[in-house]
Amino acid sequence: MNKSYQKFTFKNGLRLVTVSMKNTQAATVLVLVGTGSKYEIKKNNGISHFLEHMFFKGTKKRPSTAELIEPLDKIGGEYNAFTGQESTGFEAKVDSKHLDVALNWVSDIFLNSKLDSAEIEREKGVIIEEINMYLDDPKRYVPDLWDKLLYGDQPAGWLISGEKENVKKFQRNDFNDYLKNHYSASNTVICIAGNIGRAEILKKEIEKKFKTINITEPESRKSVIFSQKKPEILIHHKATDQTHLCLGVRAYNNFHKDKYILKVLNSVIGGGMSSRMWISIRERKGLAYYVWVYNSTDLDAGFLLTQAGVNNDKVDEAISEILNQFKLIRDRRISAKELRKAKDFMRGNTILSMESSGAQASFCASQELYENRILTLDKIFAKIEVVTVEDIQRVAKDIFRPEKLNLALIGPFKDKSRFEKLLKI
Repeated sequence: MNKSYQKFTFKNGLRLVTVSMKNTQAATVLVLVGTGSKYEIKKNNGISHFLEHMFFKGTKKRPSTAELIEPLDKIGGEYNAFTGQESTGFEAKVDSKHLDVALNWVSDIFLNSKLDSAEIEREKGVIIEEINMYLDDPKRYVPDLWDKLLYGDQPAGWLISGEKENVKKFQRNDFNDYLKNHYSASNTVICIAGNIGRAEILKKEIEKKFKTINITEPESRKSVIFSQKKPEILIHHKATDQTHLCLGVRAYNNFHKDKYILKVLNSVIGGGMSSRMWISIRERKGLAYYVWVYNSTDLDAGFLLTQAGVNNDKVDEAISEILNQFKLIRDRRISAKELRKAKDFMRGNTILSMESSGAQASFCASQELYENRILTLDKIFAKIEVVTVEDIQRVAKDIFRPEKLNLALIGPFKDKSRFEKLLKI
């Protein structure tokens, strides 16, 4: 299960990770920067996401979007960018014989984007419509409400896309300032994964192509602040045919000693279509078409939640049954057989998800960026393997408590009191 990777750190602090995968003809170049919406302040909330868009609007060498994208389209390449709370990424995936095209393209957009004022004005309309699209999609929007409920009026609780009022105000100098203060060598990891040839040659190529990267020390972000003493609820009233909800608890950050126990617990509750939550909510009670259980372990906060879309008339029943599943795993020890199944599910699911060069690039780059280390899959599986039945119940007792319980909900409701009566665990 060990992939062959090498790591290089250049004098300016820029890091390169190469991942050799012999059984593929593809190659992925990913540039991951340690900045995102958590690094913003109120007046520039949304700028990380907007800036990501602008990297596709032309460079000095390729001044228009069409000219910029054509080199990858001509070879059937795939390209993407994404903005999160804690990182922003830019990637290109190609037939490995065209790796040079991907390297040229990614380095060009990252270092030479024009940030043209006219393009900025045009893109404002695009981003506002993107925000509208998310707001109109309850399944997509309810996780944003969950963040708002957990973290309130601080970066962790704001929309990654920002508010429309901010988007309308951004000017070219705002982007230049943000680039200078956050996009720097020491804050950037480049990962090249796939059938990529010799790592030493790629090292020389990266050193050459990224020699002009900003070396200013990046601005830090404020730590997430939170406190909670009782169950909390956030309702977004909307005349929907279906109620979409996130119901869960505060849990652990990325560096917590019980992080892997939490992941196994998550697998027991929601790992696959034979998991506890799926069988209960969908198969036995027929309350939802989709029901997901997932946990997040960010740098300084985390949670575990169940998300589902249910009939408006059955929302009370759905909430009660989700809570019942939380209580069952807290109050009754799981069997050794169920623990084994959860671990095997995690192993198999992870192996399948890591087959592509893009997944390998993301896996290694994110670990290097956030933790300054890379654990192989075998090392991660070893941490999962030592989790015991007693560990699962201990963590369940720690997280499934009233003072950690939260409910975010979108539906035709206004009265919180009806839901407050249900939130007992």
